[in-house]
Amino acid sequence: MFQRSGYSRAISAQIGDIEQRLRTLERHLEAAGSRSAATAAQAANHVGENVASALSSIAENLRGRANSMRDDVAKISGDAAQLGDQALRRLADEVEHRPLVTLGVAVAVGILVGLASHPRASRPRRAPVRRRH
Repeated sequence: MFQRSGYSRAISAQIGDIEQRLRTLERHLEAAGSRSAATAAQAANHVGENVASALSSIAENLRGRANSMRDDVAKISGDAAQLGDQALRRLADEVEHRPLVTLGVAVAVGILVGLASHPRASRPRRAPVRRRH
């Protein structure tokens, strides 16, 4: 009987030792999981910062191009306004110096526009010829 109780005590001691080792392992796993979660969160933050930086750089580049295009459009519109003003002055000078020629040109243009926009008299359509079989 004493042999059994000694055997039971040895098993109990081993079970206690196993339980203690399992608790230690569990604590180690929890600590590793916490570190992994923290590392993953840091990696996600780092990736997010890199993406935000890249998008900011792209946006700044596009803003610069838009400003450049706006300047080009302003220059072109200024040039177009200047050319239109010069053409209007030249036309006014021609009308002032050659009123009859200007009137003749205006009449000719009016006639051409009238002819182009006037519907043509439709020709009578011929009935389709039927063939006998």
